[in-house]
Amino acid sequence: MKRTLHRLALPIAGAAALAVLPSAAASAAPSAAEPCVQKVNVVNNGAYVLSWQASSRTGRLSAATDDYPVNQTRTIDLSTAGYAEGTQVRPLVQAVAGTQEFGNRYVSYCANGQSATYSATGTTLDPAVTLIG
Repeated sequence: MKRTLHRLALPIAGAAALAVLPSAAASAAPSAAEPCVQKVNVVNNGAYVLSWQASSRTGRLSAATDDYPVNQTRTIDLSTAGYAEGTQVRPLVQAVAGTQEFGNRYVSYCANGQSATYSATGTTLDPAVTLIG
């Protein structure tokens, strides 16, 4: 009987030990998007007038910029947009009288004075927004 109890105790102890170990999925933190920046710029290189706002992974939007034409740039300083450091954002560009398009990559917000720049290209009904630096 002693052997039987000993054999039963091992699986229970093993299960208890596994229960306190965090799973790999639960402990893995989402990786930060690169680059880590404080400001986001969008250069209008498209054949349309646009405005844009920062959009987080959770869908939280910053205030929108004003409408601006080709060959101009607008900047949003994430430190004044109410995002917490580490939040991943990308631009959501609205072509005036056209469609919306998200930036192709996220960046992370860090209060470090650095900037990321996206180029908005294409047309009113087919805009593209690409991280260039």
